[in-house]
Amino acid sequence: MAALEFPPRVELARRPTPLQYLARASERWGQGHRLWVKRDDLSGCLLSGNKVRKLEFIVAHALAEGCDTLITCGGVQSNHCRATAFAGAQMGLSVHLLLRGDEPAASEGNFLLDQLAGATINCYPKRQYVSELPDLLARWQKHYAGLGRKALVIPTGGSDGLGAWGYIAACEELKTDLASAEIASAHLVTASGSGGTQAGLTLGASLHDLPVTVWGVNVCDDEQYFLDKVAADSADWRTRFPAVPAVDPEIRVLDGYVGEGYGVAGPAVFALIAELAALEGLLLDPVYTGKAFQGMLTELEAGRFRDCRDIVFLHTGGVFGVFPQAQNFTLAAPARAAEPRGGVQ
Repeated sequence: MAALEFPPRVELARRPTPLQYLARASERWGQGHRLWVKRDDLSGCLLSGNKVRKLEFIVAHALAEGCDTLITCGGVQSNHCRATAFAGAQMGLSVHLLLRGDEPAASEGNFLLDQLAGATINCYPKRQYVSELPDLLARWQKHYAGLGRKALVIPTGGSDGLGAWGYIAACEELKTDLASAEIASAHLVTASGSGGTQAGLTLGASLHDLPVTVWGVNVCDDEQYFLDKVAADSADWRTRFPAVPAVDPEIRVLDGYVGEGYGVAGPAVFALIAELAALEGLLLDPVYTGKAFQGMLTELEAGRFRDCRDIVFLHTGGVFGVFPQAQNFTLAAPARAAEPRGGVQ
């Protein structure tokens, strides 16, 4: 394949992120498979996670278009909104966040960080947000135009044909990672919440001839929604960038791990997060990666990945989402050792 011509990009992420072998997790859950994690939670501190890869291309586009403001949307504890707030602050752009749900009584997690980054925030009741979001975004964009400013509207999760470049580019890293680890073929599993990361990975795996099968574990909605959404983002990518190579990758979704709904995890997910943290020093979150990792292990046990020795999990970040749900962890009293007898010799 001829070299891809990437659109403009700003440097926001700490790249490349490492591919880490999980030796103890492989022994605990692997059933003969080797478990790996692509540590995109290490793409930065405040810009930690998968969203920063998309924002590198989105922010570059905003600057090229002469925008001075970024408008985006998500849940009250949205990782994407927090990342956008800090990306905007780093690049000298104003950020306006439209958040789904009532304003929290206490500032914590991503909502606290949004405020510290100086973002303007409007919270909307869930029903209004769901039914009116396109109108709300357009209304605020028009508001800024009336002030003589230019605002770019970024869709939920930065997931569209522009944001897809983030993980198309990440597949260049993965190709090097796989070669260095001598992984001849693998299943690649990611949480899918707005579809953009899965779209980029699916396109990128095909474009870069990666020896991987890409799976998205949906953390909201259902399989058909994500089949349609990933296809729509891929089509948007082709429409926006007509010179890109023609690809028609297969979209795969592991459904059945949403639980009671988006952002709501059951006791098994919290138990898994705690066990993996103690076992490998790797922290997942209850909204995205915890559900996706549980789904991956369940599918592994059921024989889904029997054709391949290596399974790579994309850690998309989300650590700040742990703190607002601390009450859902069942934690034993801290282990304490008896004080040693005698003085220091």
